[in-house]
Amino acid sequence: MNNSRRHFIRSASTLVAGAGLVGALPSALRAVAPSDKINVAAIGINGMGWSDLTAILKNPYAQCVALCDVDKNVLDKRAAELDKKGQKVKTYGDYRKLLEDKSIDAVIIGTPDHWHCLQMTDAVSAGKDVYVEKPIGNSIAEIKAMLYAQENTKRVVQVGQWQRSQQHFKDAIAFVHSGKLGQVRLVKAWAYMGWMHSIPKQPDGNPPAGVDYAAWLGPAQKRPFNPNRFHFNFRWYWDYAGGLMTDWGVHLLDYALLGMKAQHPQSVMAAGGKFAYPDDAAETPDTLTTVYQFDGFNIQWEHAIGIDGGPYGRDHGIAFIGNNGTLVLDRGGWEVIPEKDKMEAVPRQKSVDNGLDKHATNFLEVIKSRKLEDLNTPLAAGAHVATIAQLGNIAYKTSQKLHWNGATGGFAEKDANKYLTPEYHNGYKLPKSTMK
Repeated sequence: MNNSRRHFIRSASTLVAGAGLVGALPSALRAVAPSDKINVAAIGINGMGWSDLTAILKNPYAQCVALCDVDKNVLDKRAAELDKKGQKVKTYGDYRKLLEDKSIDAVIIGTPDHWHCLQMTDAVSAGKDVYVEKPIGNSIAEIKAMLYAQENTKRVVQVGQWQRSQQHFKDAIAFVHSGKLGQVRLVKAWAYMGWMHSIPKQPDGNPPAGVDYAAWLGPAQKRPFNPNRFHFNFRWYWDYAGGLMTDWGVHLLDYALLGMKAQHPQSVMAAGGKFAYPDDAAETPDTLTTVYQFDGFNIQWEHAIGIDGGPYGRDHGIAFIGNNGTLVLDRGGWEVIPEKDKMEAVPRQKSVDNGLDKHATNFLEVIKSRKLEDLNTPLAAGAHVATIAQLGNIAYKTSQKLHWNGATGGFAEKDANKYLTPEYHNGYKLPKSTMK
């Protein structure tokens, strides 16, 4: 972004003074010259990357100038969709070529989890601001590398935990912090995914025409192409992701941690497995219970694939269980269930806004202001909950109760430390992660 563009955007930001851009801007200011817009590119545009871009483009200050995907079928489809809206973009199969374009101000990273670290660190090193999907990394070492890169470049990095921009989540946490629930000794967070079913085993084969499979694998172990590991279902394979623990867990555990102002757990233990579909193609557990012990309270995570009947009749949520009552929070709203007559019930407070749209707007506002403290989900926040989720998966893999030292970033059980750092393959190297 050149100096004249940055001056224009900062001046406009002063006019809106922290309000939401689209709603607060006078109509005369909504027509922004193309030369004064924030140039956005998206890397990985099949799922959430496309949703994130769509949310960002609702803002008059943003324009998409480039797309990247290793699947040319997806790339051509998305470019055509933008072209119909009058937006012509450059297309790339290699994200590194995209990052060489100095006209690009910000990039969205919506690729599978195992790519987030390399692409985010390369993007900030190239001078780009970044909106990166959650979880930020697929290992604790990657999380540290991403923190190091952001700290050394001071780029704007927003993590796609959009619930932090949604008002009813903020209101619920304010109620928890009010103390009205009394002592909170247990917090439950859960995801019961009834819509998910068994993944039938399929034979290996050739990747679809137009797919650069080597580029899709990146630093992951080289394996024959299998359709079960591609696109959405990559989430259920350890090479690329961490199952429901890192998929939904980072959203819901984030609010458990926020509500309790929790930092590092003293210990973590987990038990579960492939109980529902023991013989299907997935690797990650379809059933899991994880317990994090903090000073004076526990946080419990549980998930179940193929079942909708979660706690309190909800398929997902967070419950703060206090001596006076329990606050139950989900994406649709929150309520308080009193413990006998110890407090007044609070009827369900429904969600009234679009968290993803507000999250996108917050990202753009901070790009303009350069006030990193105004980010709703800065990288440090995404790193915190991603680390907690990784601890749960490591406890599951080791079948041990593990004791975590947050200051040193290691386990007392030395054998568990081998799970902290991934092995990179195919010539890729883990970025530097030594903090200042």
